[in-house]
Parts: sequence; structure tokens; C-alpha cells
Amino acid sequence: MGADTDVLDLTDQNFENFVRNNALVLVDFWAPWCMPCRMQARILEAGVGDMPEGLRIVKVNVDDNVQTARRFNVRGIPQMFLFVNGHSVRGWTGVTPAEAIIEEVRKHLTA
Repeated sequence: MGADTDVLDLTDQNFENFVRNNALVLVDFWAPWCMPCRMQARILEAGVGDMPEGLRIVKVNVDDNVQTARRFNVRGIPQMFLFVNGHSVRGWTGVTPAEAIIEEVRKHLTA
């Protein structure tokens, strides 16, 4: 019933392996000083139970993991990417309501 409730912190060292080995991953690029990022974190935490089954939600601190942030051309935060079977299928920037995230994930489950 819903996404895995553990929101994991990924690093430059474990990002690629984690995304490759999990079928459905939502990555939240953030920074601790970013107020919109804190808002997005609360939205994700509150909505995790309503997210589609099997979704893994992870966070990448852009200040500590510059290599991964550069790789995905993260210029504004919060920025999220949805990965399906190791491939980025959708990315967006800004605070996003849980309902919009759920809708986006479901689109890619049926594709």
C-alpha cells in the first residue's frame, strides 16, 4: 500500500547503483538552506502512503553531491526526476503537490 516509507539520502557514490537497481525511483534534489525544498520534503513525507506501490523516494543534497547534480543539470531546487528501470523519464522544478506527483508516476506505470 503505497511507496516505501523510508526516504533515503543518496550520494554521488551510490546514486547510479540505487537508481539502476530499483524499478521506480523519485529523486528529490534539494539543499538544507532552501525553504521551498523543506516545503517539498513535507509534501513528500505526508503523501508517501498515497504514492504508487513500489515507488522509492530518495533525496540528493546538491551541496554535498555536486557531481550528480551537474550530471542532471540541476540549476533550480527543489528539482525532481522520475526514473523507471534506471532511465530518467520526467523531470520538473519547483514545489509540486503530492497529487501531481502521484499522477505523473501513474502515467509512467501504464506506459
